[in-house]
Amino acid sequence: MTPDTFQARATLPCKAGEHLYFDLNALVNAGVMSKEKLARLPFSIKVLLESALRNFDGFIVSEQDVRGLANWNAAAPNEVEIPFLLGRVVLQDFTGVPCVVDLAAMRDAMKALGGDPKSINPLVPCDLVIDHSVQVDEFGSKVALTINAKKEFERNRERYEFLKWGQQSLSNFSVVPPATGIVHQVNLEYLAKGVLTREDEQTGKPVAFPDSLVGTDSHTTMINGLGVVGWGVGGIEAEAVMLGQPVYMLTPKVVGFKLTGKLPEGSTATDLVLTVTQMLRAHGVVEKFVEFYGPGLDAMSIPDRATIANMAPEYGATMGLFPVDQVTLDFLRFTGRSEELVDLVEKYYKAQGMFRTPASPEPEFTERLELDLSTVQPSLAGPRRPQDRVLLSEMKPRWRKELVDTFGKSCGSEIVRHDSWAGEGGQSATKRVGAVNVPRSGPAESKEKGCSVVEMDGRSFTLHHGDVVIAAITSCTNTSNPDVMIAAGLVARKARALGLTRKPWVKTSLAPGSKVVTAYFDKGGLSEDLDALGFHTVGYGCTTCIGNSGPLPTPIEEGVKRNDLVVASVLSGNRNFEGRINPYIKANYLASPPLVVAYAIAGTVDIDVANEPLAVGKDGKPVFLKDIWPTHAEVQAVKAQCMSPEQYRSQYAKVFDGNPEWNAVPISRSDLYEWNDRSTYIQQPPYFEGMSDTPPALRPIEGARCLAFLGDSVTTDHISPAGDIAVDSPAGKYLQDQGVPVSMFNSYGSRRGNDRVMTRGTFGNIRIKNRLAAGDDGKIKEGWWTRDFSQKGGQPRTGLVCPIYDAAMRYRAEDTPLVVLAGKDYGMGSSRDWAAKGTNLLGVRAVISESFERIHRSNLVGMGVLPLNFMPGQTALSLGLDGSETFDIELPEKIEPRQVIRIVATRTLGEHKGKRVEFETRCRVDTPVEAEYFRHGGILHFVLRRILNEAGQPA
Repeated sequence: MTPDTFQARATLPCKAGEHLYFDLNALVNAGVMSKEKLARLPFSIKVLLESALRNFDGFIVSEQDVRGLANWNAAAPNEVEIPFLLGRVVLQDFTGVPCVVDLAAMRDAMKALGGDPKSINPLVPCDLVIDHSVQVDEFGSKVALTINAKKEFERNRERYEFLKWGQQSLSNFSVVPPATGIVHQVNLEYLAKGVLTREDEQTGKPVAFPDSLVGTDSHTTMINGLGVVGWGVGGIEAEAVMLGQPVYMLTPKVVGFKLTGKLPEGSTATDLVLTVTQMLRAHGVVEKFVEFYGPGLDAMSIPDRATIANMAPEYGATMGLFPVDQVTLDFLRFTGRSEELVDLVEKYYKAQGMFRTPASPEPEFTERLELDLSTVQPSLAGPRRPQDRVLLSEMKPRWRKELVDTFGKSCGSEIVRHDSWAGEGGQSATKRVGAVNVPRSGPAESKEKGCSVVEMDGRSFTLHHGDVVIAAITSCTNTSNPDVMIAAGLVARKARALGLTRKPWVKTSLAPGSKVVTAYFDKGGLSEDLDALGFHTVGYGCTTCIGNSGPLPTPIEEGVKRNDLVVASVLSGNRNFEGRINPYIKANYLASPPLVVAYAIAGTVDIDVANEPLAVGKDGKPVFLKDIWPTHAEVQAVKAQCMSPEQYRSQYAKVFDGNPEWNAVPISRSDLYEWNDRSTYIQQPPYFEGMSDTPPALRPIEGARCLAFLGDSVTTDHISPAGDIAVDSPAGKYLQDQGVPVSMFNSYGSRRGNDRVMTRGTFGNIRIKNRLAAGDDGKIKEGWWTRDFSQKGGQPRTGLVCPIYDAAMRYRAEDTPLVVLAGKDYGMGSSRDWAAKGTNLLGVRAVISESFERIHRSNLVGMGVLPLNFMPGQTALSLGLDGSETFDIELPEKIEPRQVIRIVATRTLGEHKGKRVEFETRCRVDTPVEAEYFRHGGILHFVLRRILNEAGQPA
């Protein structure tokens, strides 16, 4: 069978010269599908179909793969596995460093197995953007950027030296230095091409095909706003793609989301995305594609589309695609892409029938939703999940309900607050003002009243429940969107003119997604306005949204801890899971950048900002949100005046070598990396120790113990936390034993290249609730605790409550396998490979849950951990399990996708000791290829053996 069985090769003349491409219309000519069918395929399915057609070889991609996608059944897609060969990979440094660590370890393993270590090398282009390492240590000053950048290099130099080794020693691998921008914005503004090209082996001519990628960050989906198919995967799956493996998936369902109308005055793209997230999460789109269509797209900018696409992990979809259209071409031109590239994109997508116009036929979808944009209202989301949208007009009563119901605090009567904080709005230190949010000298401190008196910088004020202690303009969701960023600047400008500023207890920060943002802020004069309210640029990176908020000022932190205050953060991010933003902030709300500024002025979420004054102006009059909120016309006027294509060309002209400190990092080149046993950042992982060239036979899991018994909505933040490393945690104690001072702990994310830190940090979130750690009163001890039933645990009858890591090591010493019990949506959130790696290294052989989020399920399989689902209607609790049982899992010699796996749980405590609970589970190894990955002990072992057996030749 020839590679061009369907006679699909065609020629595309364009400004950049003649290109080859694989014409989808050839499938119509070959009688594989009708013209009408092709016209009404969702754009996302057309991209998958083109990849299958172009890569058809009868081996990796079969004729049935091509025919199956060509005849995609919208109502009920065939549940068959399809291969998708992607064009490139993007990495951020938190997940990128362990990717390179794994590649280095695979080179060592390849040499140990007698192969060529240089055969372990990326086969597709890989770009790593260092954007997650900067923390907000310094804020509220013009030197914040300089100080934070200096500390970033001090803390991470060892990691950067390692990445320099990767840059020099691996092919197809480039690194975008620190202080450039957030990976997704750099991808949107520079890395993405829309159309990729490769040299044709037969003719030497360039072959054009749709840009596609996977990324080691769940918000890789932001690029869907540009019409590029891509999504987030764990690092282990990304490494397989780097090494030439396809992504294997079940034929996807596609949910069509129709947009009509336009946003009303006062609403932003952030409000829109919070609305969309709530709708799609409620509808249920896990493991589905979402594709946006309808007349609402005609005037929707690429940044607005990217804002919606970015949040696909929050609404649970694999991706949220906006098709390529004229708006896409205009954005490519405006962001400095060459005219030759724009011409290629236009001609290619039109030739393939993949270019959306208002006259395009409506695609066939599996399911449909619709939203009239004119109905979108200003909103926030929180205090713990992105899908929990709160209308701005309902924020105050909702907050008070959350305070009581969620956080277990009393909510007193309306507080009249007035402080000795003089100087705001011309208020004297003694004048009483009735608004709840103006400076206050609260009541005498008491735990019952929920307040703490704080002395800071020579001033005194009172912290209350609901006070905003972090207000951060951060994360890729919004910092890539000029409309909401300029709106934030205009709110600051108007507030500054009225004499307003942030409250003294608010830690403010601005982390632009790229230096282009700074360029247009400076040109528009908005940088000075933001600085005046404390929103100085603190760095170019993910910062607060990823957990790099840095420490709270010591007096604030002590005041919060002293009376267990429930304080809040307001951030323009996409993640607000508990324990993520800052360990001492329990309530976290997502909001648009202009609302972040407004809440910094108000200083509390216990306010109706729609109707109550934010503060008092310098003329002594109350200032309301409407007084400082810009109109759409004002935003567009500033945008037109301060933005130009030259800003993009200038900022990205030296994207790979524009950072002098990065350039000064020593260059090293070698086939094998020289590991340093004393390093606390980079260590050789143990995954390949004792590995043979053939996989061992599968065996049943016998006598397993439960390491953690968890509830619903356990996130990868709970399993593998970002942010601070607690001093008294197993990881913190390890670092101290290695002589690392607390001031240099850095973060879990920065230490993902060291399995010794990360294994100790697995299940280490301070807010995780493991039912096994419940006391006699039934109250669960939050944090990294479990009950140890090992023989060395000290109390085999009742179990010893101890750190999870310690228990796991005792179980390992006794050769006892482990399981995790969980509820719904296990593993939701970021695409953290360490949530699976750490699970594996703790000795967990299986996770039994009610349901999984897509990426984490895939990561578990990729690390050789068996994901199992309770049967519908069953849960761990309904089966009467309490976690003290032993578990026997009847694994067959050959795992079949989604087969039924029988489990026997035997009680070990109480009057029913010895009683057996037998139940069935659904194996969530979903495809034949995943079954092979699991049989080999993980995807990296599979790839390593494949490369070894094929003498280093790509599959």
